Amino acid sequence: MAVVVREGVQPMELGLVHQLFGGAWSPGGEPLYEVVSCAVEPGPVVTAADFAVVVAHGLDVLEDAGTVVVPAAPAVDEVRPGDGPVPAALVAARERGARIASICTAAFVLAEAGLLEGRRATTHWLSCERFAARFPGVRVDAAVLYADEGDVLTSAGEAAGIDLCLHMIRRDHGAAVAGDVARRTVVPPHREGGQAQFIARPVPEPRGSSTAAARAWALERLDRPVTLAELAGRASMSVRTFTRRFREETGVSPQAWLAGQRVERARRLLEETDLPVEAVAARAGFGTAASLRAHLQAAVGVAPTAYRATFRGR
Repeated sequence: MAVVVREGVQPMELGLVHQLFGGAWSPGGEPLYEVVSCAVEPGPVVTAADFAVVVAHGLDVLEDAGTVVVPAAPAVDEVRPGDGPVPAALVAARERGARIASICTAAFVLAEAGLLEGRRATTHWLSCERFAARFPGVRVDAAVLYADEGDVLTSAGEAAGIDLCLHMIRRDHGAAVAGDVARRTVVPPHREGGQAQFIARPVPEPRGSSTAAARAWALERLDRPVTLAELAGRASMSVRTFTRRFREETGVSPQAWLAGQRVERARRLLEETDLPVEAVAARAGFGTAASLRAHLQAAVGVAPTAYRATFRGR
């Protein structure tokens, strides 16, 4: 894995890539990724903070990289993302089969290189309107924490880079490995909702209660039917108020949140147990194997048996 370090890089973003991917280990204790930083010119690179970092490698390391991650350099990303050899190097890496990912405003660099044309992408919510105006051929989704187009991925603000990295680890090696990395880093393995919940509203609505207790109650009952009326009742709200408040707090509807939690439960059961698919579907609250198959296919692109073979059959 190559991490492209550019002038003005955000130190947090550079560090989190190394921290998360460098902390992914196999059950036998072997590192699952080799993470290498590179720059246009090896040597000291000025960061967005009051210190520089010394990068030992040039862009030639992209020739052997299976994944390339580009952290943001906010002072230049929207001004001159196409400067220098980085966009061309990213295109060449993609043509060789590498997976390309950006954090925060580094999405401008990927778009400038043409890697996002006709694709869904995201960036920091403060930059989404400018991004959409500059790259009309990109389908900008300002509501999500990250967008996964398979071989090209983008994330929102820098903390969303953590969500993206954990998602990539989960996609590569399963929920158990990603969960272990998250626990040791003391971050949630999967954050609810999207970046819409972090956008400041001009007049914040006073809030005397929360939907958190209802979410905790639902998590204990994923194997059973959970109705919207029941959730609203746990929060002592009307269904209409609860639905609005739930979306404000998580960025998604209650139904979408429940489905996502059930998919995560099913993934863990497929990875960690030998339960038949029908039993996994029941314990995750999908009821039938057909329903589980449809939801898992929509979420991760594979059927339950194929998912289990990937992460349990190694």
